[in-house]
Amino acid sequence: MTQTHFAARLTRSPIAFDPEAGADAAANFADLAPELRGLLAGTAGCSPYLKGLMGREADWLRAALAGAPEAAIEAVLEGLDEVPLDGLGSALRQAKRRVALLTGLADLGGVWPLEAVTGALSALADRAVDLSLRRLVADEIRRGKLPGQRPEDAETAAGMVVLAMGKGGAGELNYSSDIDLVCLFDQDRYGEDWQEARMGFIRVTRKMAALLSDITAEGYVFRTDLRLRPDAAVTPVCISMAAAEAYYEAQGRTWERAAYIKARPAGGDLAAGERFLKALVPFVWRKHLDFVAIQDAHDMRLRIRDHRGLHGPISIEGHNMKLGPGGIREIEFFTQTRQLIAGGRDPSLRDRTTVGGLAALAAAGWVPGEVTDELTALYRAHREIEHRLQMVADAQTHDMPNSAEGVARIAAFCGEGDVAAFRAALKARLERTEALTEGFFAPGAAEEGPELSDSAREIVDGWRAYPALRSERAVRIFKRLRPTLLRALQKAANPDEALLAFDGFLKGLPAGVQLFALFDANPVLVDLIVDIAGTTPALARYLSRNAGVLDAVIGGSFWAPWPGTAELRANLTATLAEVADYEAKLDTARRWMKEWHFRIGVHHLRGLIDAFEAGKSYADLADAIVGAIWPVVSAEFARKHGPAPGRGAVVLGMGSLGAGRLNAGSDLDLIVIYDAQGAETSEGTKPLATRPYFARLTQAMVTALTAQMPEGRLYEVDMRLRPSGRQGPVATSLTSFRNYQMDEAWTWEHLALTRARVLAGDPNLAADLEAVRREVLAAKAGGDSVLSDVAEMRKRLQAAKPPAGSWEAKNGAGRLMDIELLAQTACLRVADPARRVEQQLRAGVKRGFLSVSDEQVLLDAYRLLWRLQAGTRLLTDRTLDLDTVGEGGRAFLVRETGAADGADLSARLEAAVAAAAAVIDARLGETTDAA
Repeated sequence: MTQTHFAARLTRSPIAFDPEAGADAAANFADLAPELRGLLAGTAGCSPYLKGLMGREADWLRAALAGAPEAAIEAVLEGLDEVPLDGLGSALRQAKRRVALLTGLADLGGVWPLEAVTGALSALADRAVDLSLRRLVADEIRRGKLPGQRPEDAETAAGMVVLAMGKGGAGELNYSSDIDLVCLFDQDRYGEDWQEARMGFIRVTRKMAALLSDITAEGYVFRTDLRLRPDAAVTPVCISMAAAEAYYEAQGRTWERAAYIKARPAGGDLAAGERFLKALVPFVWRKHLDFVAIQDAHDMRLRIRDHRGLHGPISIEGHNMKLGPGGIREIEFFTQTRQLIAGGRDPSLRDRTTVGGLAALAAAGWVPGEVTDELTALYRAHREIEHRLQMVADAQTHDMPNSAEGVARIAAFCGEGDVAAFRAALKARLERTEALTEGFFAPGAAEEGPELSDSAREIVDGWRAYPALRSERAVRIFKRLRPTLLRALQKAANPDEALLAFDGFLKGLPAGVQLFALFDANPVLVDLIVDIAGTTPALARYLSRNAGVLDAVIGGSFWAPWPGTAELRANLTATLAEVADYEAKLDTARRWMKEWHFRIGVHHLRGLIDAFEAGKSYADLADAIVGAIWPVVSAEFARKHGPAPGRGAVVLGMGSLGAGRLNAGSDLDLIVIYDAQGAETSEGTKPLATRPYFARLTQAMVTALTAQMPEGRLYEVDMRLRPSGRQGPVATSLTSFRNYQMDEAWTWEHLALTRARVLAGDPNLAADLEAVRREVLAAKAGGDSVLSDVAEMRKRLQAAKPPAGSWEAKNGAGRLMDIELLAQTACLRVADPARRVEQQLRAGVKRGFLSVSDEQVLLDAYRLLWRLQAGTRLLTDRTLDLDTVGEGGRAFLVRETGAADGADLSARLEAAVAAAAAVIDARLGETTDAA
């Protein structure tokens, strides 16, 4: 607490508008220091209300001004703690007089900044509400009106809580503010007697409102407003939390969501209040970016202005500093609407205060820093004017005086002797606020669209029948959006193809309001969706089913550098930790994965990364998913069947996942290895024998990854690389795995082991498994049958999976699988632990299995083929046909492979495949047709 006394902190003073009133106050406090007398005189000369308080609380004020104002306010609040119910009304009114007087002087003298002023007023409101509530609940308990409650239950108000809403919830009460309260009680605490308890709490609420707001000879404490409760026209003044939660879930509106940004438990059972607010998080903070809130806020602003007659140009006389153009509410709406848009995805934006909310939005990149700084300064200046308007006569007003004389009083109250300068500065601030906020809310008018061909017009006319355009609201937003979309589509490489692809996207949308509002507020997304539609219609169709991934594009970090596996895993782990329900965790993981997966595809499509960076990113993402989901699945399984016996299990990534290179359509090859360390069963409420325990745990993991949920699935999973394939158990013990690899495994299984990598599980078990992998490779290196086994395997593969056309990159002689097969063979022959193709080929060169020229031929082919394969899987999940993939798709593949055009790519592909096939034929001692 600041201990500097009041006078030493003075930085400004009002000018007495009524010199006689000012002189009278100065005479009454002639014993004070000159600077304090000047403050009191200036204040009394502008505010009859504060002059009256100075006379009524003169002795207390002298003592308060002699020390730090913080200590004086704290003493006032602490003095209320032991006051009984029958004396509470009088004590609170005295506290209100003293807090109002000292807070007003601290404000006028520049001793406190705005936040300290509003904080002191809010602290008094909190103390008044809490003490009134607990005293009144204690009285109800004493009279036996709250079933089953004892005297000590009054400390938590017997399960009743009062939520401070609006400025009170944010700690931003203005000088003569009323307090907006929502009164709730915990119905579950009373069982079948909840209706009797409700009647008791209704009585408490009414008595509390009267205790605080009735005007007596001693004044009033706070005017109370209970109308922010759910469906206030028909519900009692206090309702159960269950009823309130059901209302918001079924009927809650945008303005109520905005109201709950600032909601805070202020009195009674604070813990119950926090639980209630936590339950409302999905209502207030939507999981997707919610740009519809902009239109809702704009409509609300217009309704308020219509109701109050506040349209028209800004003029100082009579201007409403709160609701008028350029007023306080504009800044609050600007802040809260942006918080509603993005706060569901970014909890750092959920600040109750206006200034804090603006700062959080700036930090997250939603508002430019200079705009935040300017709006913050404007907000504080507006609030100071508002306070002075209210201090004149303790009136709950926000209107500037209607007369020039009245405006001159407010100028003097602000310490400004030049009234013309005051008026000009105030008008400039109002106009600047309007300029900064109006463009955000006011939607632009629909523009004329470009001329369309007859075929294009037929497609566009058909949009009216799509599900996304069934609601009037969606049609209204899309009407503004359509010209921009059509102009962007006409700029595509092939406008007709792009329009058809966008038509497929639009047709697949189940609803349109949210997405159209997103496009309307973020034109950059229009360019992106057109780019996607013109290049990869498959991704456009995916977007129509998963439009929520577009949130990530404007979420602040979409274009940032790739974070890597560790950061991804930590991010997902933290995200899942905030979700209580197991199935909700899995669905959350799906939504999270889709956004990152989409980001990789967009970066690849836009040329920000190449095929190899994309392959690493897709593998990092899968690695993070498996690493974060495995502990969640294990914990849920352990809840039923006890912790995993021994050291538990690890998840082993095989194939391309183990090698750390996937494409947009890859599934996951996984094996689960466990070490029970001799334990025969688990220890839990439903124990299982070791083998079925790990088998069912593995099945639970596969289900967690593959199950179709509201947000789709994570990955397809293939476990056929486990010992004995489909005939073997889904989970294998470490000992059995080693024995199988040493004594029974085929050569192809040893080849698969060259790329195996642990993704999740106990680190010590992972290290032991890696040691087994290296031991097996060392034991099987150089075997006489390896080359003949691989040659035979190669024949079977090429017979079972011949190339599907001339653009095939994966299957066939000299193509990806063939090159990977030789690389794994090289690795096994020389017992090298390398996993990626490049390192495996290098190991073959070092040990003499391959020549440097062989390596170069194979790498050249592999790099071209991987670029083609990765690009193809981004464009389509079907066989590539360069003639039908579209101009945008052809341009993407040509750019990705470094070819001059499609013909050049075809020639390079043919030559590279033939050269690679020749090298592999020579190494494996056979001849193969590469075509």
